[in-house]
Amino acid sequence: MKRKIYNDLVEWKNTEDFKPLIVLGVRQCGKTFIIDEFCKKEFKNYKKVNLLYDVDIVKLYASSSSSKKKYNDLKVLLDFDFDKDDSVLFIDEIQESEEFISELKFFNEKHSNVRLICAGSLLGVKLARLNKPFPVGKVTRLYMYPMDFEEFLMAFNQQLLIDKIRYCFKNNEPMGVVHDKAIDYYRRYLLSGGMPESVKALIDCGDDYYNYDLSKLNDIIEDYKNDMNNHVTNMVETLKIRNIYNSLSAQLQNVSKKFQYSVIDSNAKSREYLLPLNWLVESNMVQICKCVKLPEKPLLGFVDNDVFKVYYSDVGIFNRLVDNDIKTIIFDDMKIYKGIITENYVANQLKAKGIDLLYWKGNRDSEVDFLITTENDGIIPIEVKADEHTQSKSLKVYNELYHPKYMIRFSLKDFGFKNNVKSIPLYAVFCIDK
Repeated sequence: MKRKIYNDLVEWKNTEDFKPLIVLGVRQCGKTFIIDEFCKKEFKNYKKVNLLYDVDIVKLYASSSSSKKKYNDLKVLLDFDFDKDDSVLFIDEIQESEEFISELKFFNEKHSNVRLICAGSLLGVKLARLNKPFPVGKVTRLYMYPMDFEEFLMAFNQQLLIDKIRYCFKNNEPMGVVHDKAIDYYRRYLLSGGMPESVKALIDCGDDYYNYDLSKLNDIIEDYKNDMNNHVTNMVETLKIRNIYNSLSAQLQNVSKKFQYSVIDSNAKSREYLLPLNWLVESNMVQICKCVKLPEKPLLGFVDNDVFKVYYSDVGIFNRLVDNDIKTIIFDDMKIYKGIITENYVANQLKAKGIDLLYWKGNRDSEVDFLITTENDGIIPIEVKADEHTQSKSLKVYNELYHPKYMIRFSLKDFGFKNNVKSIPLYAVFCIDK
């Protein structure tokens, strides 16, 4: 399957200011597969190492030997000279060695010619809780997410549909008769989400959605729950992590949709759940959307850190967690979950584009789902609607207060522009650029 992060990997390879690369992302989003494919295609000499199994390397870097000796002994253990031109070394599951992570500074400062890529499960959690010094400024970070809707269409060989969507987005022209086809693929995406294994299972069943293998998503969820036992202080923290994760659908059902510790436990205190929540964020299992008090540049300077929403990192996983079955999703019968699942989908798509998740909360009940900062048009408010009903008091309030150049509404309606609102179908969120 084609992944857009491949282009970022090529850009890293060709950069002059070279640093070791760390690829971060939620488990099962395809990190190992795409890095392996990239290394095989783009380099003449390639070696892959998995520190879950290559324990001698973990022992080597845990030893008291000098950085230079470790570096030379690593070549011997691997029987691979990664100093040679057109060579790359891929260290998978690097979280198994804090010492190796710390030694990335040596690679950068003393052997900047070496092409080194690192990835791992729960690597974000490990980096946030390192006991060894992190090589600040000596590595490049690259974030990977589940497949966005454009990548999903690529997997189904729908490049002509992608081109049509992008053309209509740019020119504010309706899709016409093609609109329904795009909506059909959008609903398929809500079913599978963006996890590659899940998408492949949907492709394998052809147009017979009822043969779609839901066990793929169930297995991923089970893996996530097992991960909640790793890199934690104790079992109490594990239980708190699980309780937060399980509470998110109820959190988003609140009228305000903001995250409330009392939803987890009526006696819960924020200080007790701050570390477990941070674990979920660093593991990339959830995505935080912060509340902006005043929509002015820079938006991050006006964030209220005590008010935020939390989304699941993948909409397919969300649907599985609330037990929405195939018929419910495909026939658009999600009822009370429809609105928050649609909003979660938009959050995932924006995050995959590298856009900070921010929203605006005004007085009374006025709230705009997302805010983005554009290069030429300033701050643009975004509202999400789950169907074709598009009336919105909140956008009207925001418009009267701040007079944006234009506003965006995602819904099931076709492209259009009316009353200063750019209407964008939900399947076209990927057209929004950072």
